[in-house]
Amino acid sequence: GQSFHINFLPYLDLVDFFKAKKASQPKVLLRTLLTEHLPKSVVLELQNLIWADLADTAIGNLSDDKLEQIAKRLHAFEVKPSGTEGYRTAEVTLGGVDTTEVSSKTMESKKQKGLYFVGEVLDVSGHLGGFNFQWAWASAHAASQYV
Repeated sequence: GQSFHINFLPYLDLVDFFKAKKASQPKVLLRTLLTEHLPKSVVLELQNLIWADLADTAIGNLSDDKLEQIAKRLHAFEVKPSGTEGYRTAEVTLGGVDTTEVSSKTMESKKQKGLYFVGEVLDVSGHLGGFNFQWAWASAHAASQYV
């Protein structure tokens, strides 16, 4: 039930990006700008959640204050899980981030400094019976030593 935050564009200062685009491309829509950096389906969902009432408003018609508010939400998007069915129905997943893309010592992405992957988000699977839980806990512990 605890909330957590997702920074959708950690490598980009969105306030500066938006203000620069507002000056150079005042007729462009935010969703068009963001699809340069995120998949269109993700951008459309974020639009529905953050700036739906301004979806068809050109960036040149948005106040700097409004752009800062949107940027802040995209840099710290709050997610609060609604619940879980618990261990009774927990299963194993397969696939995920290729382990060759992650440091086996720190669990840090080799492509994005400061981004860590643990547990079943990685392409690692074990037999039923607690092996995947053990992997999740062990990989999280390893990553926690370097965060």
